[in-house]
Order: sequence, then C-alpha cells, then structure tokens
Amino acid sequence: MYEKHLMICGATGCISSGSRSVEQALVKELENHGIRDRYRLVMGGCPGFCEVGPILVIYPDEVFYCHLTPKDMVELVEKHLVGGEIVERLLYKGPDVAVPVRFYDSIPFYAKQKFNVLHNSGIIDPESIDEYIMRGGYRAFTRALTIDSLTICEEVKESGLRGRGGAGFSTGQKWEFTNKAPGPKKYVVCNADEGDPGAFMDRSILEGDPHAILEGMLICGRAIGSNEGYIYCRAEYPLAIKRLKIAISQALEYGLLGENILGYGFNFKINIKEGAGAFVCGEETALLASIEGKRGIPRPRPPFPAQSGLFGKPTTINNVETLANIPLIVREGGAAEFAQIGTAGSKGTKVFALAGKIRNTGLCEVPMGITFREIIYDVGGGIKGGREFKAVQAGGPSGGCIPTELLDLPIDYDSLNKAGAIMGSGGLVVMDESTCMVDLARYFLSFTQKESCGKCTPCREGTMRMLEILNRITGGFGNPEDLDTLDSLAHSIKDSSLCGLGQTCPNPVLSTIRYFRHEYEEHIEEKYCRAGVCKALFSYKIDQERCTGCRACVKACPVDAITGEKKEPHEIDQGRCTHCGSCIEKCRQDCILITRVGREADVSN
Repeated sequence: MYEKHLMICGATGCISSGSRSVEQALVKELENHGIRDRYRLVMGGCPGFCEVGPILVIYPDEVFYCHLTPKDMVELVEKHLVGGEIVERLLYKGPDVAVPVRFYDSIPFYAKQKFNVLHNSGIIDPESIDEYIMRGGYRAFTRALTIDSLTICEEVKESGLRGRGGAGFSTGQKWEFTNKAPGPKKYVVCNADEGDPGAFMDRSILEGDPHAILEGMLICGRAIGSNEGYIYCRAEYPLAIKRLKIAISQALEYGLLGENILGYGFNFKINIKEGAGAFVCGEETALLASIEGKRGIPRPRPPFPAQSGLFGKPTTINNVETLANIPLIVREGGAAEFAQIGTAGSKGTKVFALAGKIRNTGLCEVPMGITFREIIYDVGGGIKGGREFKAVQAGGPSGGCIPTELLDLPIDYDSLNKAGAIMGSGGLVVMDESTCMVDLARYFLSFTQKESCGKCTPCREGTMRMLEILNRITGGFGNPEDLDTLDSLAHSIKDSSLCGLGQTCPNPVLSTIRYFRHEYEEHIEEKYCRAGVCKALFSYKIDQERCTGCRACVKACPVDAITGEKKEPHEIDQGRCTHCGSCIEKCRQDCILITRVGREADVSN
C-alpha cells in the first residue's frame, strides 16, 4: 500500500524542460532515505500548465510543485515526504496570486477550465489500463455493445458534437452516413496528423490518455459496422506512438480488442500508421492515400470517404479530440449532459494550445462560447512583459487573426467564421505590438505554400504569386495596387482549390488586410514597419539623450556594430547592423529607436 502518489508530468513538453532528470533525482533521493517502496511514482500526462514545468503533483495532498530542477528533490523529499512540511518556494507564484498557491485547483490558470477530454491527463498513469478502467474507462464501449448501431449514431447526433479537426461537421451525421453506406467492409480512421505550428492538443491527449482514443474508435466501429481501424500519427510523436502501442497491447490482453470482444460477437483491430510529416496529409483524402502507401495528395470529392474511403471502402475519419469526446457522450447516455455545455451551435468543450506572446503557455480545455478575452487574460494570464495585446491567430496557418476590438468574441464555429477565422484543431498564437502583421501573413502563407502538394493550379500557382507580392511589400517595393491583387487572388484560390488546405490558406492574408490594412499601407506608402520586423524598412538609432552608456547593447550585438565609451552615449554602425533586435531586448533605458523615412518609434523592452 503506497502512502502517496507522485505524479510527474511525463508529456513531451515537460520532458523537454527536464522532467526525466527530476524523476531520476527524486528516485535517487527516495532510495537514499530508504523509502522508495512507500511511494508510487508515475510519469503521467500533461496537466496543461506547460509554462511552469517540470511539474510534480503529490496525491492525496494535491500539492502542486512547479519549475522543478533535480537539485530541488533533496529539499522536497526531506521536508514534504519525510517531514510533512510544504516546500513553499516550489509552489506556484505569479502576478495573478497574492501568495504562493498550494492546490492544483486554486491556480487561476485552471479556474475557468472544464475538463472533459483532459479529465484523465495528469491524473492517471497513461500506460495503465487498470487506472483507465478505474476512472470509468471502457464503460461506454460495453454499453455500446448492448445497443443498436443507429442508436449510437443518434446519441452522438443529439450531443451536438462537431468535428474538432477543423471543419466542424456533425460527428453523428458522419457516422450515420458511413453506417448506411453499402458494403461488408468499413474502416475507422483516427487523424492524429497534427501539423499546425504551435499546436500540441492531439499529441498531449494521446500521451496522457491513449485508451480514450481506442475506446472512441471501438464505439465508432460498433456504430458504423466496422471491424478495423487505423491511427494515422506523425512519426515526430514517438512518445504518443509508444503509449498507443502499449494501450493496444493491454486492450488485446483484456479482450477489449480482437475477436468476439466480451462475447458479443464484435470483432475489431487497430493498426498504427506513422506519417512522414507532410502538412497536407492532415486533409482526409490525402491521409487515406498515405495509409494506402500512395503519395499523400488530396482527391476530388464526391465520392466522400463515407461512401468510398480507405481502399475504396466506406470510412469514417475523426481527429483525436473528437474521438476522445465519444466515451463521455455514450457512457450511461451522457449526450444530454454533453449538450448542456457550450452554445446553441457549438456544444461541449474545446482544447486549445496557447502559444506566442502569452504569459501562461500551455494546454487548456474550456467550454465553447468562452471569449478570447477570458482565455488570453484569465486562463493565459495576459501578455508577456506587460506589452499590449495586438491579435491572436486562431486555427493554425489556415486560420485568421482576431484583433483587439474582437476580444469579447465568443469562441464557437459560427462566430469565428464570421470574423474571418476558423476553429481549426485549436491552436491559438497570441501576438503583441512587436509583431508585424504583414510579416505574419507572409510567414503563414510561406508555410502553407511550401506544404502544398502542388496538384491543383490555384493552390500551387496562386499561393506563389501571393507570396511574391508579400515579399515585395515587406522588402520595400510594394505598390498600392498590390492590396487589390492580393484580395482578388485570395478569393480565387479559396473558391477554386481542390482541398481544405488551398481553400483556407489565404485566411491569414485576408484577415490581416481586413483588420490591419493600415500596416500594409504603411509598408507600401511610407516604406515603414512599425514593429521593426521587416529589415528592409527600418534601421536602429540610439537616442543620445537617453543613453547612459551601460554597454548592455554592446555585449548583446553579435556583429560589433555598436560603439561608445562606458557611461557615454553609444552609436550604431548602420553598415554593420543586421537588424537582429538583440540590442532592443537588452537595452535597459529603452533608448533604441526604430527609424525609417524620417520617422521614429520608441520600442520598449
């Protein structure tokens, strides 16, 4: 019998921050005290608050320790585990709390969250089927074995669950289409090809609760009449793949996969297909082609996968988060309870990855209908360094930018579409005033242009022409007519591209022109970049009256472009300066100005 349960975040984010070393140091210290066998130590899933990792939560005390290092384990074991004293210096502390916070659920980051999909992550051992079952796992599947397949489809429809992969189509309707499609062989496919920059929702779910995905696929298989499924997961997710393989092995051992499952005559097997990382393979028809061993390129629709999908058979494709919602909906008829959360057209919760210039980077799960302001300021803790919020990119590279005036916009499928963005898979990249919106649009278009499969002309050629115009604008050679040309090209590409990648990739350009047209005009007419990002449109100048000669900028400059005696005003050699911005970051007096065409802008730290 263990005295305490020690849960270290063992997700990829905390591992990259050093949680493996923390685990090793903790084990060593427990052994030094001769108490290793009194504590259960688990490398669990992601508890969401990546900004403060590595994280350790001690149960049943529910004490949340963060920002841990291997050296901290000596004090933690001696004081807390041996002496029963809380180590206050390792508790969460920040500008949003008056005193260090001891309990997990008292941290402001978690206050407005509602855990449905992530209810097991960071709580159970993701490599233990027993712990999953103890938390109600596979109960929904056993119920699904006792009811009619169309009844399952109807319950999922009644829940209002829409696909969490981007398009937002009714999940229950998709299942019903495949159920009614003729043919003895059908497939279930889990799309785990998460490729958006800054997005890690699906990876975290797979790493923290892999059995939830298997159960969702089993229920889907039962609903559509399938006996085989595929998980398409990119090879860059080795920990997710490892835990999926362990989960599949355990489910087979427990008779929850394989032949005649639990004696109900239902057969189901799950295969894992590792993707090579092509962004376009997140599109469902390209993904199916890749599983079949072909080049991952989209095909025209119809026929839709529900009629002719994998190997030409009726196929249902859902992403990781969609499938993770299924057990909650089907378990004991929970569709009505699920439908109580969210808005009229967007039910349930949504998992978002918070990245960019936000203070609390990490993973959060919130009810649909929450506003951007609540996510960014209440959950995310506001903007880093006291800067001003400028925009948030919603929906990944194919999404749109939401400006300050829309901070109170409710986050649901319809509201985002009207604002020129998309829900996407759930990536939110937050920007402050140091971000150039023209350069941002150029960056995201560059990404999608490189990831285009090249099959259809609008996407292949149209994005290249748009990128050429954006490069010209950020290089100081833009013309007033360029904005009309960009708008025309963008709408042509959206209307005529073959797949979702081409149809949505102009969104960053269209939304930034819509909300930040003045920045485009400044780039074109004044040859000026107010954020100091487009290198051809600005230079740095040191304010001689404010400079105290502290030499911080001299030490930061990688090309020795700054000269001046100590305690005397410095100067920048424009011929040597590479516009890297290192001097601005280190300047203690905020005396470095961005100058262009006789115009100056103060840039604070």
